[in-house]
Amino acid sequence: MKVTILGTGTSTGVPQLGCTCPTCTSADPRDKRLRCSAIVEIDDEKAPDGTTRLLMDCGPDFRMQMMNFGFRRLDAIFITHEHYDHVGGLDDIRPFSAFGDMTVYADSLCAQHLMQRIPYCFTPKEIRYPGVPNIDLEIMKPAKEVKVNGTKVMPMQVMHGKLPIMALRIDDFAYVTDMKTIDDSQKQMLEGVKCMVVNGLRHEQHPTHQTIEDAICFADELGVEMAYIIHMSHHIRPHALEMMNMPKNRVLAYDGMSFFV
Repeated sequence: MKVTILGTGTSTGVPQLGCTCPTCTSADPRDKRLRCSAIVEIDDEKAPDGTTRLLMDCGPDFRMQMMNFGFRRLDAIFITHEHYDHVGGLDDIRPFSAFGDMTVYADSLCAQHLMQRIPYCFTPKEIRYPGVPNIDLEIMKPAKEVKVNGTKVMPMQVMHGKLPIMALRIDDFAYVTDMKTIDDSQKQMLEGVKCMVVNGLRHEQHPTHQTIEDAICFADELGVEMAYIIHMSHHIRPHALEMMNMPKNRVLAYDGMSFFV
C-alpha cells in the first residue's frame, strides 16, 4: 500500500493570507501546506489495472494537487465530513470521468449537505447536465465495511468538536482528520493499526481539533508504529524547527510526501 499526502494544511492553508509570521514567510517548501487530502493506492487484483486508488477528501486545492500526482484513475472518494476544506474540489473531478463512473462515500449528514450545495453533480444520469462529474453518492456508516474492487475500507466515527465525522481504516493503515475526541467503542476499531495519518492543529488547545501533543498521545495509546501528523496551521513553528522536538516515528507530514505501509 502506498500513501501520498496531497495536503497537510488546516482550512486556511499555509501560508495564511496576510500573515508575515516565520512559518508563513518560510522558504522551506514543507511549510507550504494546501488543504488536507491523500491518495491511498492498494495492490488489488480486482481493480482494472491491478491498483485501487482511493481519494481521502477532495478540498478546494484538489486540482493543483493532482497536477503533481499525475492523471490516473481514481476508484472512489471518501469524504470525512462536509466542511468546505474537505469537499470544495468535488466539481474538479470532471476530467477523471474519462475513466468511468466513480462513487463518493459520505455519512448521511455530509451527503445531505453535498446534495444541497452541488446538486447538479448528483442528479440521475438520464437528466444529468453534460460535462458534470460522473459521480454517484453512497452513504457510509460507522462500523459498516465498504468494499471498492477487492479493497475493504472500515469507516468509524470520531468527533470534530460536536460534529460527528468519519475516520477510515484500510488493513493496517488509518486516516484520521479533524478529530477532537473518539468514543471507546470506535477506538477499538483502530486496534492493531501500524501506520496512521492523524490531525494535530497546533500546540495550543482548540475546541474542535487535537493539538500536536494530543495526536502523538493518541498514536502512542494505540501503539501505532508510525504516525504522520496533518491538518496543521501556521501557529506552529517552521517545519524544520518543529521536527527537532518530535518523538521517534512521529512525523509532521508535508505536502507531496509518500510512504509505504
